[in-house]
This record gives sequence, C-alpha cells and structure tokens, in this order.
Amino acid sequence: MRKYEVIFIVKPMEEEATNAVVEKFTKLITANGGTIEKEDRWGKKRLAYEIKDCTEGYYVLLNVECEPECVAETDRVMKITDELLKHMIVKAEEA
Repeated sequence: MRKYEVIFIVKPMEEEATNAVVEKFTKLITANGGTIEKEDRWGKKRLAYEIKDCTEGYYVLLNVECEPECVAETDRVMKITDELLKHMIVKAEEA
C-alpha cells in the first residue's frame, strides 16, 4: 500500500450535490481496497482563471493509502465525471 494525495475541484453546486460527488469518490476508493486517512474540504474558492465557464470551485483534498490499481481506477472515473473541473493524484512523500 502506498500513500497518495488526491485533490479535485468540484463545480459550484448546491451543498447536497457537492457532498454526493465527494462521497462518490470516497466510496470508490474504499471499494477498491483503499483507505481514506484524512478528508480535508477547503470549501468554495475563486479560481485564478475560468475553467469550463466556472469562476469558482469547491476544493477537496483526500489523503489516501491504496494500491496503484485503485489510483488508476479513481483517475479513470474522475476523467469522465462531468461535475469535476480539475483533479490531480500525486504520490505522497514518505516521512
């Protein structure tokens, strides 16, 4: 198991819809054998530049421990999810 940081920006929507998108990815990671060590919701922030006609986005950071296959599946699903503006998955540095 490796540690990863998964950060994504959700389109500005109602709170319930945003929570549903975040829950979708937390369930996806746990269903593929990963564990969520920390979920950090940064909230709605103004974007530096317009992305997909949006000037604001809801930022979420997940600290995850999982296998590379789980990361590949999460990345694949994030690419086809319309509610996301941007996402990035990086391997966390070992302390």
